[in-house]
Amino acid sequence: MRGMVKPVVLVVEDEPLLRLFASDMIEEAGFEVLQASDASDALVTLQDRLDIRVVFTDVNMPGGIDGIMLAIRIRERWPAIQIIITSGRPWPEAAVVPQDIVFFQKPYRRDRVLDTVRRMAA
Repeated sequence: MRGMVKPVVLVVEDEPLLRLFASDMIEEAGFEVLQASDASDALVTLQDRLDIRVVFTDVNMPGGIDGIMLAIRIRERWPAIQIIITSGRPWPEAAVVPQDIVFFQKPYRRDRVLDTVRRMAA
């Protein structure tokens, strides 16, 4: 992609190996990947980088903000950013999140995640 600007994806995951796996998977598909280990780091990155198109976040993270709350804050402050949430648990039915958020239960299928990231970043 010489000379082309790659779409930017922010991966938010507290487990280092899972964060590395997701980042490598998305980067190998042709995206620029930024990483954050928790929601607080993600919010700082989002303030610093105005070119982020997609956030790929886990639900359960340390600190006071989980992935669902992060998604709500992103939608309030940066409505154009697309959001993918992932978790080892089923989607919480009672979760109050914007309707356009995509959820993948772990273990997720690489092809489905990448198809979704490509569609969202277009």
